[in-house]
Amino acid sequence: MSAELNHLGTASGPALGTESGAESGTVYGAFAESAARWPDRHLLQVLPGTASVYNIAAGKLSYASVLQQADALAREFQVSGYGAGMRIALLLENRPEFFIIWLALNRLGASVVPINPDLRMAELEYLIGHAEPALVVTIDSRKAELTQAAANAQVTLSVVTTAALSALSATDSPTLPSPRDNASVTDPVSDPAASEAAVLYTSGTTGNPKGCVLSNNYFTLCGQWYAKLGGIGTLNTDGESMITPLPVFHMNAMAYSFMAMVTVGGCLTVLDRFHPSSWWRDVSASGATCLHYLGVMPSLLMNAEPSPTDQQHKVRFGFGAGVDPKLHAAFEERFGFPLIEAWAMTETGAGAVVAANTDDRLIGVSCLGVFDDEIDHRIVDDSGAPAEPGTPGELLVRHAGDDPHFGFFSHYYKDEAATAEAWHGGWFHTGDLVRQDEAGRVYFVDRKKNVIRRSGENIAAVEVESILMRHEAIQAAAVTSVPDEIRGDEVFACLQVGPARSAELAETICQWCLQQMAYYKVPGYIAFVETLPLTATQKVQRAALKKLAADLLTHPDTINTTSLKKRQTA
Repeated sequence: MSAELNHLGTASGPALGTESGAESGTVYGAFAESAARWPDRHLLQVLPGTASVYNIAAGKLSYASVLQQADALAREFQVSGYGAGMRIALLLENRPEFFIIWLALNRLGASVVPINPDLRMAELEYLIGHAEPALVVTIDSRKAELTQAAANAQVTLSVVTTAALSALSATDSPTLPSPRDNASVTDPVSDPAASEAAVLYTSGTTGNPKGCVLSNNYFTLCGQWYAKLGGIGTLNTDGESMITPLPVFHMNAMAYSFMAMVTVGGCLTVLDRFHPSSWWRDVSASGATCLHYLGVMPSLLMNAEPSPTDQQHKVRFGFGAGVDPKLHAAFEERFGFPLIEAWAMTETGAGAVVAANTDDRLIGVSCLGVFDDEIDHRIVDDSGAPAEPGTPGELLVRHAGDDPHFGFFSHYYKDEAATAEAWHGGWFHTGDLVRQDEAGRVYFVDRKKNVIRRSGENIAAVEVESILMRHEAIQAAAVTSVPDEIRGDEVFACLQVGPARSAELAETICQWCLQQMAYYKVPGYIAFVETLPLTATQKVQRAALKKLAADLLTHPDTINTTSLKKRQTA
């Protein structure tokens, strides 16, 4: 295994123009400062298992190497006409190239749109049509699909692969396809820190995903927040090592994992995904001093037989959310380190985040800790009045001080109404139900929004319904959640299809869905019904639908399609 990797070339070329985003306050600026301070340290690590899955080299990339590769790639983009005000979409799975390309584009003042690799045609069409990227960078196996999705969305752009980027040599002539004439979609700002760094699409409650516009300041503040967390989650600058199986298109890996390691000069190991059988072997091999998790992970790890190797690692703490309260204490005792439960949203970033990182934290009760003085928060009932201590209510947050939006997302792209609604009354409405005790400790209760949360993924029921309605056999569709012991929630679909009801039709619909949407959004249960519970205005009665699904879950005519829900290969 080579100690140094070179993924995207380091050829020299024309100097970068003055419009580069290397100023302090940008993602690239923060990285460049750390690269100057710790050039020989490793920033990224690829373990053999991940390398095998992606057919790439295993090994490590130093800060100096990543800097050289990012700068060389930035020249290529600049020479070809890409720069400030443009968005470039990235479907790169959990490969190290994602971070190198992001740094290169960030240096030029361009923004990235990470694409969930599990998305399929209908979802890709929407995302590309909504974000209007100037270019899509992807892997070979997804190029044709993304090209077709762009054509279906009537967006003129080129799709290039990482293999093509690796073959480039910096010259004075354009070597990438030129962007279309109207490719710039972001407004220029005088402060580089306030400029757009990324648009992350997050599941909403009213249909299609919303595009959260995130500034450079958003990302650098996340890194700084984590670096200053302290307590059980203390990070030092002596050479931390973090491992995460979480997807890089989520804010957790992009804003917290990557930016935290950049801030403290640490190394990030990103796995292709979570593999329970090899997890502790990977943790040990990576030399990780901390790790990130989601709720389903501790549950699966606790299902394995105890082993003498359970504590053969260097991990000091885990950082995540959603651990089963019944397993929390047992997990820590068995594996030998604390799990820090935290709360944040893509929209809140470091502007409003809370973590149970102190020695006096409560274990096994879904306690998120205490909000610090930099965050204002309220817990309100349905009328907007303050909830009594111990009584669940919706969590409203904002940053304390002169700028309530400090650290938060900038806005929802192309959706001023949704942005205004989220910030109604000067508070960000999270849609999450929490309760608070007399000591100020906050406990997560449930989600107020109509979102299905399966294995850490937010799934908008309305989005799944709208795609189901495209199927020729489906006359009406309503989707809700049912409990799943391992994944938290599972997707349950009630469908009207006329007289042609059969298990074969349910499986056909499921297979079709796997080509139209991310596998985890596909119904795990399908029940064919005569009618759906509707209001007088023909809207789905969500409470009645949830009760119906609970009643039908064990009905012999309900078809269990969970075994078909698997990641799809191109």
